[in-house]
Amino acid sequence: MLVESNIKEKLRDVLFGCLKKVSENHNISLDEIGFVEIDRPANLEHGDYATNLPLRLTKQFKNNPMVIADQIVSEWPETDFVSDVSVAAPGFINFKLDDQWLQNRVTQIIEDGSCFGNNTVNDAKHVMIEFVSVNPTGPVHVGHARGAVIGSSLANIMSAAGYHVTREYYINDAGNQMQLFFGSVLARYRELLGIPFELPEGGYQGDYIKDVAELVHSEFGDSLIDNPEAINEMAQFSTDTMLNAISDDLCELRVEFDNWFSEKSLFGSDEYTDTIGELESKSYLKEMDSALWFVSTMLEEEKDNVIVKSTGEPTYFASDIAYHRNKFKTREFDQVIDIWGADHQGHISRLKAAMRALDIDDSKLKILISQMVTLKQGDEIVKASKRTGDFVTVKELVEEVGSDACRYFFLTRSASSQMEFDMELAKKTSNENPVYYIQYAHARIKNILALASDNEIDWYQADLSLLNNIHELNLIKALMRLPEVIYQVADSLEPHHMPHYALELASYAHAFYEHCRVISSNPDDEAITKARLRLIEAAQVVFEKSLNLMGMDAPDRM
Repeated sequence: MLVESNIKEKLRDVLFGCLKKVSENHNISLDEIGFVEIDRPANLEHGDYATNLPLRLTKQFKNNPMVIADQIVSEWPETDFVSDVSVAAPGFINFKLDDQWLQNRVTQIIEDGSCFGNNTVNDAKHVMIEFVSVNPTGPVHVGHARGAVIGSSLANIMSAAGYHVTREYYINDAGNQMQLFFGSVLARYRELLGIPFELPEGGYQGDYIKDVAELVHSEFGDSLIDNPEAINEMAQFSTDTMLNAISDDLCELRVEFDNWFSEKSLFGSDEYTDTIGELESKSYLKEMDSALWFVSTMLEEEKDNVIVKSTGEPTYFASDIAYHRNKFKTREFDQVIDIWGADHQGHISRLKAAMRALDIDDSKLKILISQMVTLKQGDEIVKASKRTGDFVTVKELVEEVGSDACRYFFLTRSASSQMEFDMELAKKTSNENPVYYIQYAHARIKNILALASDNEIDWYQADLSLLNNIHELNLIKALMRLPEVIYQVADSLEPHHMPHYALELASYAHAFYEHCRVISSNPDDEAITKARLRLIEAAQVVFEKSLNLMGMDAPDRM
């Protein structure tokens, strides 16, 4: 990790050294203490950062937390980045950052450029993030879009945190739902040709099925009429047509994948049979009622689960086990993150049990549940698509509010929280809309820097010690929080911290603009003009980086 950039880690390292000395004096093992929390205090007048560590140590040290705090602070060494360390009741330690150190960070940010905030501590870890994975039987709707945005943003941020990230889409192209899709397309194909048709029971109704049928007709002409192999002949074409449409819609949302993994490939190789064989060799399978069951109760699950039906057809759960075995054992990912829809909540426990049965550490499998989305247009709930009649597609939403608004609003709530998407707010071109507010801050910077260049102002050799106004220092502190946020998101798998950070950064930038004139025509202000231009150049780097991590544009003008 680039500790120099991450203030919390710098504080934690020094604090841990102080704690080690105090613990040795009391014959206390550091293992008893655990993780040292460092946060920003609610009242920033107390300092820039704080820890409640002394309050947590009263049991081990058998002493008053204020006394413990004093003992820790007494061991604090002289550092270049902290100017003051103080104790506050009932047992907090507050830290104030050094102004000169902060001023010098401006140059560091500019020199790091797009790499600012990145770290290398995880550079040996390979992570797969699997998300969206919609059945190729219809368009991507807004419920899927939320998981798509969460997954792609998390991948961006984890890459910045040093992980080698693979973005994967699992194509559910095997099983009964695909047969229903093919049957539905074939029925609409026959309708197109004026031939009597009947949709399969439980088939797909949307108008997009007619679109696929028209493309099938363009490709195959009338050759599928009275052809007993019609479904087989048009199956791959129909699947590819739907996958291309899904990929195109997701690209509009700026969601792309490194790999598209076919469920059918599990059965075309040895992956599925090897998985069943391994479970059987470890006595985790049993036959009952002409079906094959995974005996999950052996792994403290409440019930066993069917993996092969009495018809001989593998269940979705069987495919899922084989797929995750492939992730861990065949492709050897160090960590796998799945982003599932709310309807899959109940499947988590049994899949983790299956991993344990295969001797895979189930703690390496993280499953995030993306909860439901409700679209609002003013006070009205948007219930239906203009075209399909049963859902709102990603394409429709992006056309209505734009991809940046889609991405930002989908990211603002934690994945586990249900959310309302206010389409009216998302389209506003005012500071009331957080997307506009953030992007305008970046565009404003670009405009000022362009003006300075047009006026041939050279701000490279600026005197950064002049940046001692509270609004200047607050902006620098906000810029320096980006490395912490990247670390926090990668550690917690909670990308909603990034849009909140970007909004806070914008508020400090706008406050700076309101109180600090950047370009002055007064010759006496030349030095401060250059220093402030250097500061907003650093701010531009951080704004662009933050927006890019969220998959959003950093516009030059609004």
